[in-house]
Amino acid sequence: MDGHGDRPTFKMTSQAAGSSTNGRRRLASPAVRHFSAARMEIARPPLALGDAREATVGDYFALLKPRVMSLVVFTGLTGMMLAPGHINPVIGLIALLCIAIGAGASGALNMWYDADIDSQMERTKIRPIPMGRVAPAEALNLGVTFSLVSILLMGIAVNAAAAALLGLTIGFYMFVYTMWLKRRTPQNIVIGGAAGAFPPMIGWAAVTGTVSVESILLFMIIFMWTPPHFWALSLYRSEEYAKVGVPMLPVVAGRVETCRQIVIYTALMIPITLAPWLMGFTSIYYGASAALLGLGFAVFAGRVWNARGLSGEAGDRPAKHLFAYSILYLMLLFSALLAEGLLAMGSPS
Repeated sequence: MDGHGDRPTFKMTSQAAGSSTNGRRRLASPAVRHFSAARMEIARPPLALGDAREATVGDYFALLKPRVMSLVVFTGLTGMMLAPGHINPVIGLIALLCIAIGAGASGALNMWYDADIDSQMERTKIRPIPMGRVAPAEALNLGVTFSLVSILLMGIAVNAAAAALLGLTIGFYMFVYTMWLKRRTPQNIVIGGAAGAFPPMIGWAAVTGTVSVESILLFMIIFMWTPPHFWALSLYRSEEYAKVGVPMLPVVAGRVETCRQIVIYTALMIPITLAPWLMGFTSIYYGASAALLGLGFAVFAGRVWNARGLSGEAGDRPAKHLFAYSILYLMLLFSALLAEGLLAMGSPS
C-alpha cells in the first residue's frame, strides 16, 4: 500500500501476483488469469438503431437506473433540507427534478459505454442494451439530451452553483469514472465514488448558492461509504469482473487485502459520519443514530474480515450481508439527517 495524501493506494500483492515469462506481474487466482485478454476480446456493440427489438417505456426507464436515481434524489433532498435559509417549494421541486434527470442521464450514458461488459456479467446482462431491446445509439442520445436539459434547467430555474455541481457530477461519473478509471485501476471506486457523493452538495447549493463545510461533510460521508459498499459486492462477483477485465480490488489485490481495506475504510468512515454532530451541525439524536448504525457497519465489516480465508458461499455470505446492510445504512443515516432538517424547519427561528 502506497501513501497518496490521506487516501491509500494499492499495489498488487504477492498473494495476488507472480512473475510471468515476459517479466510482467500476473493475477494469482486461476479464475482471473485471462484478465488482460478479456479486456481485448469484448467488442463494443455497434451504435445502430436497427440492432434493437421493440422497446417499451419500462426499458427506457431502466436505462436511467431508477434504484440509483432514487438514492441520489433522496440524498439531494437531504442536503436541501439541511441547508440554512429557505427555497421556494416550486424551485425546490425543480431542483430535485433536475437532480433526478441528471442521475438518469448518467445511468443511460454508463449503460451505453459499458454495454460490452454488461452483456458478459450475470448481474447486468438483463439490462435493456445487452438484451437487444434498446439500441446503444438510443441510450447515448437519451443520456446526452437528459444531461443538457438537467444542467440548463438547473441553471435557469435554480442557480449557477447548483447547475455547475450537477454538470460536474455527470461529467465526473461519465468521463472520469466510467471511461477512464473503471477499466484501468483498482482505485476506480475510491476516486470514482466522488460522483455519487455530490448530490447532497447540489441540494445544499440549490438553497444557498454556495458550497460550505457542512455540505462537504455530507459529501465525505458518501465518499467514504462507497468503497466498502462496492468492495463487498466485488468480493462475491470477482470472477465476473475478472472475466470482463475490470480491475476491481479483489481481482488485482486478492481477497485478504480487499477485506483489510473494507475494515480500514469502515474505521475511517464512522468518525466522519459523527462529524456533523461533533461540529454542532446536528443534534445528539443524529449522533446517537450515526453511532448505532456505524456499530452495525463495523460488525458486518468484522465478519467479512473473519471470513477472509474462506472460499465459496462461506466466504461470500458475509460480503453479501455487508453489501445489503450498507444500502440500508446509508438510507437510515440520511433519514436521520433529513429528520434534523425537518425539525429545524419546524422550530421557531
